[in-house]
Amino acid sequence: MKTTPIYPLLLFIVLLTFLNPFNTYAQNDKFVVVLDAGHGGHDKGKPNKKGFHEKDIALSVVLKVGRLLEKNKDIKVIYTRKTDVFVDLFKRGKIANEANADLFVSVHCNAAASIQAHGSETFVLGVHRNQTNLNVAKAENSVIYLEDNHQETYKGYDPNRPESLIGLTLAQEEYLDQSILLASLVEGQFKDNLKRKSRGVKQAGFIVLHQTVMPSILVETGFVTNPSDIKYLSSVNGQNKLAESISSAVLKYKSSLYVNNSEPEINNNSSSDSMELNPDSNMVYKVQIAASKNDLAAKSYNFKGLKTISKEKTGAIYRYFSGETSSYSEIERLKTEAINKGYKSAYIVSYKNGKRIK
Repeated sequence: MKTTPIYPLLLFIVLLTFLNPFNTYAQNDKFVVVLDAGHGGHDKGKPNKKGFHEKDIALSVVLKVGRLLEKNKDIKVIYTRKTDVFVDLFKRGKIANEANADLFVSVHCNAAASIQAHGSETFVLGVHRNQTNLNVAKAENSVIYLEDNHQETYKGYDPNRPESLIGLTLAQEEYLDQSILLASLVEGQFKDNLKRKSRGVKQAGFIVLHQTVMPSILVETGFVTNPSDIKYLSSVNGQNKLAESISSAVLKYKSSLYVNNSEPEINNNSSSDSMELNPDSNMVYKVQIAASKNDLAAKSYNFKGLKTISKEKTGAIYRYFSGETSSYSEIERLKTEAINKGYKSAYIVSYKNGKRIK
């Protein structure tokens, strides 16, 4: 079966995402998390003398993470695989993009020539010269050689050359800060809650990450080549703890993005009817939908498809708004739309001559 070369396909996805105003989260009422269990099927993953396979550990952890996240009614979980099957790398990213996902989390195990190497590390996309990071990425990316028609699908890409990734890392730059935040939360959970060695947050050129158009991370849960790590990774208790940590990090990430202001400003002296009958040309209305310490791009895809997104910084807090109009009836409609999208605490703010007023 002939496959489409990955570079033109991904370029099309990226352009579609940024140019199509109806794309992204417009149809998603829930926070969508795509969970990706590394390897699978005939691709067993990192070798281990104890007989444990990376593909099985990754799948077990991912399924446990999914069950924990699915307990939250406002979260939708999608899996790239739920059984022991082989899934091409480019298809994993495609699954996430087509789902308009809010997050992509790929779970793996590490390996090293020395049995002394141990601990977790979580990666975000980057083209770095660090040889250790490059080796980890090369090991994961070598999976493409197990795919049918990989010469055509990944035409022009060489896993041994980081330069191969430069052209498409631009697609992830928009989400780098958010990816780093999530990666930091994951490693923080491993270190602080599980008291396990964290090797930190790192950047490397993983194919599976640079295909996604959303915040994305790849978690190396531990080393299958280290006796202590593999004992933990292969145990039910260890997998449960890892799953709890990853799911907690996702929930913390989600909460950090949508911390709504708890003190809406209300003008008690005017009704919508009087404002509509006696419009003030110097007045502009917006709907405040969220406030957060995180600096997000004021783009529709970051706010569930709402249009005309803007932001203001007050101290250390960024406030995010939807809409901008001098019509009060229109801003009330936009407020209702925001509430229906999930921003239950959305409220109207007013500006006169460019200055915010109560």
